[in-house]
Amino acid sequence: MTESKTGNQIIELEITSYGSEGQGVGRKDALAVFVKGALVGERVRAEIVKNAPRFAEARLVEVLEVSQHRLEPACPNYSRCGGCDLMHMDRAHQLEFKRMKVENAFRRIGGFDAVQVQPCVPSPSTLRYRNKAVFSFRQSGGRVVSGTIEEHSHRVVAASDCLLQTETALKALQTVTKWANDLRIPAFDEASGKGILRRLMVREASTGEVMAVIIAAKRPPEEKELVSRLLSAVPSLKSIVLSLNSDRKNTGLGRACTTVFGSQRIRERILGLDYSANAQSFLQINHAQTEALYSFAVDSLMLTERDSAVDLYCGIGSISLLMAQRARSVIGIEYVSKAIEDANENAKRNGIQNASFICGAAETVLPRLVQGGMRISRLLLDPPRAGAMRPALDAISACAPNRITYVSCDPATLARDCRILVNEGGYAIECIQPFDMFPQTRHVECVVLMTKK
Repeated sequence: MTESKTGNQIIELEITSYGSEGQGVGRKDALAVFVKGALVGERVRAEIVKNAPRFAEARLVEVLEVSQHRLEPACPNYSRCGGCDLMHMDRAHQLEFKRMKVENAFRRIGGFDAVQVQPCVPSPSTLRYRNKAVFSFRQSGGRVVSGTIEEHSHRVVAASDCLLQTETALKALQTVTKWANDLRIPAFDEASGKGILRRLMVREASTGEVMAVIIAAKRPPEEKELVSRLLSAVPSLKSIVLSLNSDRKNTGLGRACTTVFGSQRIRERILGLDYSANAQSFLQINHAQTEALYSFAVDSLMLTERDSAVDLYCGIGSISLLMAQRARSVIGIEYVSKAIEDANENAKRNGIQNASFICGAAETVLPRLVQGGMRISRLLLDPPRAGAMRPALDAISACAPNRITYVSCDPATLARDCRILVNEGGYAIECIQPFDMFPQTRHVECVVLMTKK
């Protein structure tokens, strides 16, 4: 054991497993050491950068024995940018890591000792697959630079390319950055609260329609010039939206969005149905994989014309309307009012009359419906990363649908909620199927099918 120039310990480790964020894990005596960028089967030298009572975090210094699954990351900003975690792993190893991540969550958090997780369904594309891009801006040397956010920070990593984003999104970014520099529109500074330009969001639908959302602290001058340049650079733009947000801590969309060109919405098409989406709508970011996941989720419910179903956390009705094509009736529940507006519009757009939507929190609306005597035979839930709240899970158990499909982007909260439904709702897990919705990253989407015992 040696020391670095900063006085930190440098140790040698055998990497034997992975953490949930893709870090390699080895043991030094009784201490688990997490090393970002290390692969199972490798022997590495690592510098301890953080000590805790039960674990340590370390920086990879040198790989002494190299895994056959190691790749040279294609992105020059990989070590600094927070967008990708697994670009140093080959494709097969990424998929197995994600399968094991789900399995470990069900074993350790859910307590399912005999759980079996299916192989992760690969994405047709592993680069340029995102249909939504978010870029940030900062001042550097008197100029505006653009790029992505450094991991665990708000610092902008200057980058002219991101291998996960489409050429259309990058063209829009180049245009906005050049406009800002040509016309001296300053980037917003979170520390001082001064400046204007904060972020650019680009959403590209499978129909070819594109939306650009400029997030700024205040309305920028030369707005018409920006619109003109964007339309010239990206002819497929159907919507340009301005979102004002001067909050230093909140980097997302502001409360109000103003359409400065075109329509408030763009048109997306999923499995033969048309959907209208605005700047705030939730859509999965990998279109081809979305269709694969939605097909699997709806097929798992085995809906018939006799079934009444609920789609909990329904968003803009993406899955609700697919369910309604097979079921007698579907109720979608969602707390975001704009999403419910879109869901109702999407039902009309597709001529679907047996789907209705309720605006409200799942943990409030579903218990009320159950107490009112509602009976359903099928239920799908796709909650946010935090999972379903306990009143919603209790209401699911109370209304006792025969089949439940749970769609989740977080294996930990998924395993926790499945444990409750199994222990207290009398359900059995029939299938756990992960999908690689987010190639090159540690994130994984998962579908769990449960049936009533």
